[in-house]
Order: sequence, then structure tokens, then C-alpha cells
Amino acid sequence: MSEMPAKPVSASVIEKHVYKVFPNDMNAHNTVFGGMIMAKCDRLALVVAERHSAHVCVTAAVDSIHFRAPAKGNDTLLFNLSLNRSWGSSMEIGARVEAENSYTGDTRHILSAFFTFVALDENDKPVDVPHVIPESDEQRRRFENAEIRREGRLKTREKLSSR
Repeated sequence: MSEMPAKPVSASVIEKHVYKVFPNDMNAHNTVFGGMIMAKCDRLALVVAERHSAHVCVTAAVDSIHFRAPAKGNDTLLFNLSLNRSWGSSMEIGARVEAENSYTGDTRHILSAFFTFVALDENDKPVDVPHVIPESDEQRRRFENAEIRREGRLKTREKLSSR
């Protein structure tokens, strides 16, 4: 089997996907419901994974979700997601969400998270995906840091399976 060509980060990136916050998105504290933001990130991360792999993908892990600040009514959420690294059949996608005040243009970083997806073939078996090519210093930093996070995920999985 010949090796598939690597793909650049830009081939699958999502930048500034816009979601306008409405009253039905609010929680009892009158801030945006965090679960809605997490679900939207998971769906967008799926798009990144499927664009990169050209296969059906499933979420294998979600880690390091950090809510940095609340989003409020009338905010506009800006979702940025990109592939950090791939290994065999798995891929790590980083998500960054900002809240924008639509009237002033001011933005604030509200969430960062990392999603791991696995690509599947037509028999629901893991299938290899292309390697990723970082194109900037920031992408190279995320590429390197993804390996550190992966090692942590694998150690955690090993500990859990030995129980």
C-alpha cells in the first residue's frame, strides 16, 4: 500500500465560524450554556477531521477543556479549529472560541479544548490518515505539544484499562 500524501493544516482549518448567541442559549446564571459551546466545538472538530482524513470520523477523546471566561447574551461566538497532529488513524484537533461584542468589536478568549478523532473505513475499522504539515511557527508549536498531550492520554488510558 502506498503512503498517502501529507496535507497542510490549511486544508482542513475552520476560522472564525460565527454563532450568534440568543436567549435560548443561556443557563441559569445568565451566561451561555457551556455544554452548547462544547457540542458545537465537537461538531466543528468533526468537520476538520473528516476534511483531513476523507473518512467518517468519531470522537475518541476530549481533553483539556478550559472555560476561560463566560460568554453573555448578545455576544457573537467565533470558533477556530485546526488539526494539530495525526498518528495512524487518530488526529488531534485544537479548538479556540472567542466571544465578540458585535457592537464594539471587542473579543475575549472564552474556551480552549483538544479533541481526538479516529477515522473509520466502511467496516467501522480504524484507517490511517494523512500526516499533517504545519505551515507556521504557531502550528509547529501546536504540532510538538500535541505529542506531549498524546503521551498523557495514552498513559491515562493504560491506567484505566489496568483497573
